[in-house]
Amino acid sequence: MRMKVAVLGAGGLGRAACRIIGMKRELRLTAICDSKGLLVDPGGLDCEALACGSGDVVLSYPRRAHETAGPHADGGVATATALLARHSEDPLGELLEHGGDVDAWLVTLPNMPNEFIPGVARRFVQATDGAVFVDVLKRTAAVEQMFALEDAAKASRSVVLTGCGATPGLLTAAAVLAAQSFIEVERVDIWWGVGVANWEAYKATIREDIAHVPGYSVERAKAMSEAEVEAFLEKTGGLLELHHMEHADDVLLQRVGVVQSPEQVEVGGVMDTRHAKKPVSTTMTLTGITFEGKRATHRFLLGDETTMAANVIGPALGYLKRGVWLREHGIYGVFGSTEFLPMVVR
Repeated sequence: MRMKVAVLGAGGLGRAACRIIGMKRELRLTAICDSKGLLVDPGGLDCEALACGSGDVVLSYPRRAHETAGPHADGGVATATALLARHSEDPLGELLEHGGDVDAWLVTLPNMPNEFIPGVARRFVQATDGAVFVDVLKRTAAVEQMFALEDAAKASRSVVLTGCGATPGLLTAAAVLAAQSFIEVERVDIWWGVGVANWEAYKATIREDIAHVPGYSVERAKAMSEAEVEAFLEKTGGLLELHHMEHADDVLLQRVGVVQSPEQVEVGGVMDTRHAKKPVSTTMTLTGITFEGKRATHRFLLGDETTMAANVIGPALGYLKRGVWLREHGIYGVFGSTEFLPMVVR
């Protein structure tokens, strides 16, 4: 039985999700939306076409003669597997009307301001019985808002998994495993490297990272025009080096007892917005004291050849499968990426 997946958001990460979903025999992409419109097909959307498209998902999606969302020429109505493709003032609301065609929702929407995706999650949890909702949120403030949905998620028998990308997500889960060797964890240091050949492919992600630059905020980054973003990157040579980031790795690791204080977790990194090659390698370094009283370090290193999209969307889909597993086992609520391992999606 293939899991029916909807992707909310069709930017760089959303389109990468489409491509990866198309490579998984356990998954079927049945819906996607952006800020302007939505596509729904219970029989499965063309993942490769969506991955290679650009701009408006409705306009870029290839039409096939048998697909229709309205009456047939002979007066009959469209079949249940017909394609729905249209622009909308409320794409998310219209997608909710097709909740029966979706087993789980993957969120790749830009989270600016911090309350945007938590607001979307609340809407989906309250409107859908038994929703599985997975995000790749990064900011601490946003993830904390997701945990405030605990009562609503339990009331609707839903599962919400938050912070399930790369950091937090893949690297944070690795820290939980690494912590098992120690009686006490002293600190966790995450240092990431990302390379993208063209910043326009990941506009939302880069804006979110600009918001971490001293003197900037989520509100200021969101308000920047594309010309202002380009001028900012021109001044930095296309590089963003960030330190002391407000990443939810700290609260997620504290939540499960790996660290006692958020100050024990440090997240930073370097993004190159002009070259696909990573400017630095991505590592998670955990330092602790063993039961013999020895100080030691575990390091988790990501291959430089793996892209941001691979390290964000791959784990997120693994957590999506875990979310469906939790729902099937009657376990509901809001959980972080440090509370369960992602499952392997074949």
